[in-house]
Amino acid sequence: MLGLLIGFANSLVFSLFLTLVLFLALFEFYQMGLAEHHRLEQLFAALVGSCIIPLLHFQQYPLLLPLLTLALLILSLMFLLRLPPIDEVPHRLGWIFLGLVYLPFLLGHLVLLRQNQDGREWIFLTLLVIMGCDSFAYFVGSNLGKRKLYPAVSPNKSVEGGIGGVLGSILAVFLCKATFLPVISITGAVGIGLLLGVVGQLGDLFESLLKRACGVKDSGKMIPGHGGLLDRLDSLLFAFPLVYYIAHFGYGG
Repeated sequence: MLGLLIGFANSLVFSLFLTLVLFLALFEFYQMGLAEHHRLEQLFAALVGSCIIPLLHFQQYPLLLPLLTLALLILSLMFLLRLPPIDEVPHRLGWIFLGLVYLPFLLGHLVLLRQNQDGREWIFLTLLVIMGCDSFAYFVGSNLGKRKLYPAVSPNKSVEGGIGGVLGSILAVFLCKATFLPVISITGAVGIGLLLGVVGQLGDLFESLLKRACGVKDSGKMIPGHGGLLDRLDSLLFAFPLVYYIAHFGYGG
């Protein structure tokens, strides 16, 4: 379905779909960190955060700062008037504020990328590179992994798997260059592959850090058998902004 939306839907339909994805991802993020606490605040913050996508689509950038300012003021008042245990305020309110920055601003770059020249092709490149990174990291790590990459955050990942993921990313970029993005130069393909291979794995590790801090294995149960929505987006969240700036400023050539 995602492939069809990227390939055939116009930018408005794509942005509407992304608005729904962001709302669900934000609500899942808040559930992961706050469980049943502050349901009203969770819903409000998820609605506000998802509004960033339409603002970006219609290029209403001057409204972003007022929207976030108003949201922060209202959320602060909600916590003040619906007082939780005092010692929990920094964690709970901070978690809500983190969600409003982490997800909307990173995923919002996907809207901008879709509107860019060759935006569809760059989105497909990002998806294929992250898939290549994950696949090679798993295969190499399962068969050759010996040295732990970052056991405090993700005990199953290995240095060898990380290197394999970077190699898989580079190969995926060359595949994209050979099929639908010939504008990328050879040196550009190597550089993009290296960058996304590293950054994608950092995005995965960051989400693992958040999950470990929350004491959960998966971010949610939205995708049966695959965990939550954030578990599918973690690497892409870090990758999409970089791909947008690469495509926008023409560094792929």
